[in-house]
Amino acid sequence: MSHTHDRAVEFHTLAAHAHAAAATAHGKGDHLAAHELSKQAHEYSVKAHKQSEELVTDFEQSGKAKP
Repeated sequence: MSHTHDRAVEFHTLAAHAHAAAATAHGKGDHLAAHELSKQAHEYSVKAHKQSEELVTDFEQSGKAKP
């Protein structure tokens, strides 16, 4: 696995954990914490998407992608 792929996986995992924590906080009535955790989850999701795009670009530039 490439470093870029590892980072994408890591950010996806962090986003999933932040989403779960936000849901738990929301269920406990801690809406401020839930909001902050949701923002954090979104940031991780954006980073994961960026890493995934880099994977596609790297793959296309490697010449392995079919035209």
